[in-house]
Amino acid sequence: MLRIILLPSILILCSVTFALAQSTSKPFRIGVAGLTHGHVGGILNRAHDGDIEIVGIAEPDRALAEQYLTRYKLPMTLWYASLTEMLDKTKPEAVTGFNSTFEHLETVKACAPRNIHVMVEKPLAVSNDHASQIKALAAKHKIHVLTNYETTWYGSNTNVRDLFIAAHPFGKIRKVVVHDGHQGPKEIHVGPEFLNWLTDPVKNGGGAVMDFGCYGANLLTWLMNGQRPLAVFAVTQQLKPAIYPKVDDEATIVLTYPDGQGIIQASWNWPFGRKDMEIYGETGYVIADKQGSKIRSAQDKPEEYVKSPDLAKPYNDPFAYLAAVVRGEVNVSATDLSSLENNLLVVEILQAAKESAAQKKLIYLTK
Repeated sequence: MLRIILLPSILILCSVTFALAQSTSKPFRIGVAGLTHGHVGGILNRAHDGDIEIVGIAEPDRALAEQYLTRYKLPMTLWYASLTEMLDKTKPEAVTGFNSTFEHLETVKACAPRNIHVMVEKPLAVSNDHASQIKALAAKHKIHVLTNYETTWYGSNTNVRDLFIAAHPFGKIRKVVVHDGHQGPKEIHVGPEFLNWLTDPVKNGGGAVMDFGCYGANLLTWLMNGQRPLAVFAVTQQLKPAIYPKVDDEATIVLTYPDGQGIIQASWNWPFGRKDMEIYGETGYVIADKQGSKIRSAQDKPEEYVKSPDLAKPYNDPFAYLAAVVRGEVNVSATDLSSLENNLLVVEILQAAKESAAQKKLIYLTK
């Protein structure tokens, strides 16, 4: 039977260090920029857990703010109409961005000169231009800018990294196929404030190609240890133009590496939601989703199923992780899923994908 290391020793050591630090530290002071992203419930749900303190919420739409604050039993005194006012009056240690992707740059512009760290929801930016400005601000003011993906906190990804990067029992990665998507944002009934910008080609930078293509680009960049693809080819479609007239709702992106290939399937057309990936090496494969991984290590061995491990804090929660990074308890490497370096390349891949789809040709990436 194949031996699988569920958690690298370094994660265990870091988690112990983090737990000790948490026992003596004050709650992490965090501000929220925007309430128009449907994932904002993640941070608002954490408000009463004790390890973090939401010190302010910046949202120009007062009615939307009242709706969320009432739902999550939070006082209206947390609400500010502008981000700058919230930052100056509450002085958070970090800000989490739950606004449109286009507004991520403005969030960093406000936070960086005040030496306030930032975590945004995926993807980092709508374009290479926005991403490069974010990079320059982060470097100038020495702040962390992290990007949060749901899949970062899947225990199955730990198995994948051990098998293909740490232990190398399957040899080199030859092909990765990443599937991310659902029936469509309107079909799953996202809030109107979310749908408004998610289907806007400027505010979101595209449709499914941005919303779900970013997951695959992020995971491939991580699995390939930060290696840049040689070229990008993409096909985008509007299978439901009556519902999504301004943006794509279907995208397939092919990344060419020197010794492997990545295929990203991003969709607003699947019959149900999915976030999973297939990784094929020289001698075996792993098919991983949130619940666990199907593993076959050799031709003469049967497929095994390994349940996803429960990750230790802070590696199981974006806001605990953000606190640990800001307070120096965890170091972010350039290849990490949340890192700025990884996500700058993600944006580059997505922009190349949009150019490829528009021009119907292969886009070569230059260093």
